[in-house]
Amino acid sequence: MKNFILLLVSSTFLSSCLRLDDQLYSNASLDAYNFDAYTGEKEIPELPSSYNIADSMVKVFSLISQSSSEGDATIYLEYVGDINRIATDTIILYCHGNTDHMDRYWNRVKLLAHTGNKHRYGVLTLDYRGYGMSSGKPTEKGMYADVNTALKWLQSKGLSNERLVIYGYSLGSASATEMAANNYEMKPNKLILEAPFASSEVMVQDGSKMALPASYFTNAKIDNAEEIKKVTQPFMWIHGADDDFLSITTHGEVVYKNYKGTYKEAHRIGIAVHNNVPFIWGFEVYSNNIFKFISK
Repeated sequence: MKNFILLLVSSTFLSSCLRLDDQLYSNASLDAYNFDAYTGEKEIPELPSSYNIADSMVKVFSLISQSSSEGDATIYLEYVGDINRIATDTIILYCHGNTDHMDRYWNRVKLLAHTGNKHRYGVLTLDYRGYGMSSGKPTEKGMYADVNTALKWLQSKGLSNERLVIYGYSLGSASATEMAANNYEMKPNKLILEAPFASSEVMVQDGSKMALPASYFTNAKIDNAEEIKKVTQPFMWIHGADDDFLSITTHGEVVYKNYKGTYKEAHRIGIAVHNNVPFIWGFEVYSNNIFKFISK
């Protein structure tokens, strides 16, 4: 991946049409969500049958996401659990990575739905605008508007801040940190980041090895390393020690160090790369650690 970004960056000198944005938002469209029947690439391998979820516990629906700068978009969301219990349950809002759509991350959602015990927590995830069946074009501000729309829906169902946990993976770390650090519809009680990136600036520097501003290659101004300084809620950081896309040293460690809130814990997973932390760590160990953090 780094070699590809280097090629992309170098090519920018020859063509102003090539930008890192095309890789930052590596979206793909769908005509329908297939979940277990999806045959495309998945973030983690198939789970044992004990992790299966009944169709009656999965709801796919759409909402209108409004943004004053990016326009409106129809976004698709997926809730796993009993919607009637949102007013009393703890809910995990899962913000997925930069590639594909919700089907790719379905096994991750199933893992979270089994945290502590099956359906102990409700899990909500979404496809940002331009991803999956969601309309529109992916942008940083649009993504924040989409996640905030998900928060509005949860709030309308009776969720309160103290029962909200937000989990951001890879690109999703930007939305999760943004929601935790600033004033949106709801403010999560706890923040979990897996393989977060420090900033779009550092991503460019890592990929290009050139002292050039991120604005030369991407319109995104994402800066998790700065935003995390405003987060006071308990924070759990997870990162593969051998992450081959977002270096644990230049990205994850920087975000973790910059957190100055009430409580933080780090999980550096040996030999794990960018997208296989739950598999390398072990599904049960992964789930147990998520449960321990949420229930503190």
